[in-house]
Amino acid sequence: MRHICVASADPETLAPFIAALAQAGCAVDCLPTAAATASAVREKAPDLCVVDSDLPDSDAFALVAALLEIDARVTSAVISSLSDEAFHDIGEGLGILLRLPPAPGPAEAARLLAALDAIG
Repeated sequence: MRHICVASADPETLAPFIAALAQAGCAVDCLPTAAATASAVREKAPDLCVVDSDLPDSDAFALVAALLEIDARVTSAVISSLSDEAFHDIGEGLGILLRLPPAPGPAEAARLLAALDAIG
């Protein structure tokens, strides 16, 4: 069973996405802040950390960088409305698996799990 952390201050908007991950057999923890996410990763690194851009205490890219400092093996995906080019420029070097659109749903959950499967 995969363990996925979802860092978002708005889990209601992500409910269809989170439900699809759970339905696919993943254990999903929803964390409302970057601090809570970093603490959870220190305790037990997840297979994947999905970081929303709406966190009240951190920029999504700053949190991904912080997670890499905690455990360089943590794979991440970021929910962002940035263009592909802007996302690439800001996220370059952070090893982000995938950019997800705002309010991702079941289709994006399936795409994310397929991408995770592809890297082993």
